[in-house]
Amino acid sequence: MEKIITISRQFGSGGRTVGKMVAEKLEIPYYDKELIEKIAEESGYAKEYISEESEYAPGITGFTYGFLGRGSDGLSNADRIWFAQKKVILELAENGPCVIVGRCADYLLKDREDCLNVFIHASTEFRADRIVSQYGETSVHPEKRLKEKDKKRKLNYKYFTEQEWGKMSNYHLSIDSGKLSIEKAVDIIINAAGGNHE
Repeated sequence: MEKIITISRQFGSGGRTVGKMVAEKLEIPYYDKELIEKIAEESGYAKEYISEESEYAPGITGFTYGFLGRGSDGLSNADRIWFAQKKVILELAENGPCVIVGRCADYLLKDREDCLNVFIHASTEFRADRIVSQYGETSVHPEKRLKEKDKKRKLNYKYFTEQEWGKMSNYHLSIDSGKLSIEKAVDIIINAAGGNHE
C-alpha cells in the first residue's frame, strides 16, 4: 500500500470529506485541521491565523506577496508559516501511513516513492450546491465564493511551489467527485493506494 495519501481539492468538491473517509476505512491518521494545531505549535502563530494564511494567498493577485511585511531575517509571516508547515508535513510522513489534506503536501512529498497524490474536482454547479448545503448561504454568491477561494489557493500554491495547482501532471490521480460521487472517489483512492477496505 502507498504509505501517504495527499488530497488536494477545489473548494466545495468534497475533498476533505473524501480524505477523512479514506483514512477511516484504511484506519490510518487523518490530518487537516489537526495540521493547523501542529503548525501553530511549530511557528508560534495563532491557530486562527494559520487556518487562513497557510493555504490561501493574502489577496487575489500575485502582487500581494510583494507587499507583505518582512522581519530582519527577510522573512514574512507567510514564509515562516510555510517553513513550519513543511517541517510538520515531512515529519508526519516519516511517522507512518496517513492522509494529508491540502497545504501543498503533494509538492512537499513529491520525492517520496510511497506517496499517492490526488486532486478532487467537480463542476461549478455541484460545488455551489454543496457549499450552500454544507456551510449555508452568505451575502456572497456561491459561485463567487468558489472562484475567490480557488484563486487564492492557486496563487498560494504557485508562490511557494512554482507549480500549477490542479495541473494533471502534478498528481497521480484526478477525480471528479460530482460525476462519480464522494463514495466512489473514496473507493478509487483506496484501490489506487493498494489498500484493502473490505
